[in-house]
Amino acid sequence: MTTMTDADISAAAALLIHLRKTGETITALPPHYRPQDLETAFAIQQCVVQQMPMTTGGWKCGMPGEGKWVAAPISSDSIVRHTHRCPVRSRDGTVSVEPEIAFMLARDLPPRSTPYTPAEVDAAIAGTHLALELIGSRYSHPQQMRFPDHLADSLLNQGLLLGPAIAADSAALPEPFTIEIHIEGQSPLILPGQHPDRNPRLPLYWLAEFLRQKNIGLSAGQIIITGSYAGSPAVPLNLPVEIRFGALGTVFALFENRSSACAADSAS
Repeated sequence: MTTMTDADISAAAALLIHLRKTGETITALPPHYRPQDLETAFAIQQCVVQQMPMTTGGWKCGMPGEGKWVAAPISSDSIVRHTHRCPVRSRDGTVSVEPEIAFMLARDLPPRSTPYTPAEVDAAIAGTHLALELIGSRYSHPQQMRFPDHLADSLLNQGLLLGPAIAADSAALPEPFTIEIHIEGQSPLILPGQHPDRNPRLPLYWLAEFLRQKNIGLSAGQIIITGSYAGSPAVPLNLPVEIRFGALGTVFALFENRSSACAADSAS
């Protein structure tokens, strides 16, 4: 295994930043910049945060597995709130979305010497929302990449659409419910909805402890998503979309190509 230097990590991060800004993709990072382990991949990911520099508005996370740390920052400028119109990067006229429960923090969970208890994490939650994670990769064929490649690139995240607030006790219920995707002019897509870890707060507890050990921490106002209730269905651009989370509520969206949306915003 080749050990990457700090200069290699910095160069890998700079290339990923370029791809984020331009919307271009690559087959893979150059061999000497490609992470071979989780520690190096996470170092590249965090170097992206430091170099942009980007304000971390949230995190995506999930329970870890063999050879997997499911933790990646979400840039504040990629979080869409309080509007149905949502710009995305798309190469085929669709965007993949993941129906999720999002937790907004009311207080910091900074690095410290002792672990955080679930009760402390629960007490830090200000509100619970429906949300859609927006999926996008800087790799042209992400299905062919190894997990460290994705970890370096923020685990296929391109943003987050924050939906309406819901009752926190409802969000904690482990019972499955139906996810309905309604697209104008198309038959509804009905999917079984269940969190991969049953309790959507479990990955948040893990994330707080993982980041504490990395001397990073979580901050008030950040939004945490913890896993999709129904995979990553693709929905079209430029058509109204409704995604219903059983009786919890509905997220409405109109996804637009980022370049087109930016041009329209400039003209208005």
